[in-house]
Amino acid sequence: MSDTGSFFRGMTQAPILAVTMLVAACAPLPRGADAEADVVAQRLPEVSIALLGEVHDNAEGHRLRYEALARAVRAGWRPAIAMEQFDRERQPALDRAMQECGDAACVIHAAAPGNAGWDWKLYEPVIDLALREKLPLAAANLSRTDAGRVVRQGLPAVFSPDELRQLGLAGGPPDALLAAQRREVAQGHCGLLPASMEPAMATAQIARDAMMAQVMMRAARPADGVAQRPVVLLAGNGHVRRDLGVPRWLPAGSLAVGFTEGPPPPGSYDLDVELAAAERGDPCEELRAGAKSMPAQGMAP
Repeated sequence: MSDTGSFFRGMTQAPILAVTMLVAACAPLPRGADAEADVVAQRLPEVSIALLGEVHDNAEGHRLRYEALARAVRAGWRPAIAMEQFDRERQPALDRAMQECGDAACVIHAAAPGNAGWDWKLYEPVIDLALREKLPLAAANLSRTDAGRVVRQGLPAVFSPDELRQLGLAGGPPDALLAAQRREVAQGHCGLLPASMEPAMATAQIARDAMMAQVMMRAARPADGVAQRPVVLLAGNGHVRRDLGVPRWLPAGSLAVGFTEGPPPPGSYDLDVELAAAERGDPCEELRAGAKSMPAQGMAP
């Protein structure tokens, strides 16, 4: 099932035990979790823009990603860290929390009220790293409320004409990208989503990706006027995909790293940490059960 559809399916994947990393050319890298994390860590300081994916509830994937990021930081890389887990409107609260809090739990409580939708224990090491190393955090996500408004009313319901121009969406999503994302949305919903809703749901996904790219670029240009700093995005694998996701909206030269269960489609990532699939329930069965309780107009984003 597509990683891009993970935003719509929710967090349905579980921790795993082993990983295998592949480079873009599909040549195997040295095996072993520490070796694989070190390969990513060595590449990060070479770029100014990086994107590190995730299976949202995969604890081993989170551990490997954190180790790669922490090793790069210890080696002198000083990125701003953009996180899908914080909605964009929470940036002021996140900034205050990073100034006032002493640990990740405090930051999460202040900047993600209710703590809904994420297993925050998996993200605490990264937030603690940012606090310890005084790295800025950027709230990168379009909220579910705003995504729902895009689905129901279109892009102008959430973004002004000037914002749409800045995002590159003044004329709507590119046709080829919309068609590709529509296929991902349909697959991610196990074929249960009404076909009439697919374009709107795909548009919301594209808007999220374009906005995350914009957040990254703003985080790379600090308001205090210092030199541009590196920036890294932590987000679901679907957002990190080079062929469909955030990298399409970024300048050339970014590094996209997937942390995926099973081989990704060719061209998805520059590096891929392939995670062995864990035993879990059937996410399509969960969607079918949920669909039975949905109103006639279909599933909400």
